[in-house]
Amino acid sequence: MNLEISDFTFFNPVKIIFGKNKIEELSRYVPSDKKVLIIYGGGSVKRFGTLDRVKAALKNADVGEFGGIEANPTFETCMKAVEKIKAENYDFLLAVGGGSVIDGTKFIAAAAEFEGNPVDLFGKGVGSGKPAESAVPFGSILTLPATASEMNDGAVINFKEKKAKVGFHSRHVFPQFSILEPELTYTLPKRQLANGITDAFIHVLEQYLTYPVGGMVQDEFAEGLLRVLIKIGPDVVDENNHDYNLRANFMWTATLALNRLINRGVPGDWSTHSLGHEITVLNNTDHARTLSAIMPSVMTVRKLKKWDKLVQYAENVWDIRTGTEEEKIDAAILKTIIFFKSIEMPVNLSDVGVNSDDIDTLVSQLEQHGLTALSERGDQTLDVSREIYAHALNTDY
Repeated sequence: MNLEISDFTFFNPVKIIFGKNKIEELSRYVPSDKKVLIIYGGGSVKRFGTLDRVKAALKNADVGEFGGIEANPTFETCMKAVEKIKAENYDFLLAVGGGSVIDGTKFIAAAAEFEGNPVDLFGKGVGSGKPAESAVPFGSILTLPATASEMNDGAVINFKEKKAKVGFHSRHVFPQFSILEPELTYTLPKRQLANGITDAFIHVLEQYLTYPVGGMVQDEFAEGLLRVLIKIGPDVVDENNHDYNLRANFMWTATLALNRLINRGVPGDWSTHSLGHEITVLNNTDHARTLSAIMPSVMTVRKLKKWDKLVQYAENVWDIRTGTEEEKIDAAILKTIIFFKSIEMPVNLSDVGVNSDDIDTLVSQLEQHGLTALSERGDQTLDVSREIYAHALNTDY
């Protein structure tokens, strides 16, 4: 089979404002004639003074607030923000938070201008999957590097009643700008820092660990990002280490991990995310912790399907140069596990509260959400997904 880079279009209009004290420049980027709704999460932006800085920077603007976006943003909460926007005529949104707040704001922005029931922005058994035609313009201020939502066109939302975690994409929900201040990460606890490193790491793996198509640039970018995360991860998760350059590299690496640059023209997997989302639906586990609990088993169960890229991963990311190809692969999987453990992330399902009785439920949820042909080849059936769940449950690393 002749494998080669496929045709692609790359478009990313997000203005990144990166560095120290950039919140104070906010008025340059928010149009002066807009009524602005600031959207944030559970209150840390208040406790650490970020919200006060934002409001001071917008002191001459007409500003309102909507707080309470969850760590896994829910449709139900986001719709309350949509109601507020419509009732009070807000015409610019500002997300202040991590990926969950920015994801929630993307959905809110699209839902506020959607004709019909906004649930239909989503597919996979939740809605009809109708594309957004427009969205309220918005910007973001990133407080937790992890998802790259600050520089992409996607969002993932939880549905309590439907028991689903589903994403949507639209060119209308790129932020107009995103402010990235590395010093904002100084307030983050160890668990959130570890989640951010892990989320970025697995975002890269989902786009890289497939099969070779000769995407030399994409592979080099991906391998470089992985090596950076491995190098800085243990120091980043030290919540008392406020080395600016360390945190700056963390923030920019997480953004580049999923701003769509490294996946143009090459295959992508995303099965680890699909399996992980169902765990979050099951017991509300942190998104990144579901990923680290699943990924080693995806590597192991899907070894033959990902053989060539696993060898490449072993050699170019972990510098494993001796042994047979299979020995290299096994060593790379082990090093991945050791890396996750070094930043205190779970590496099997028992670590995230899943037991054997839950596997039928997880597989049933995959089927309900139409996730029956996953992976870069579309050949990860429900039986294979069950095997991955079982391996992740029964393996004690």
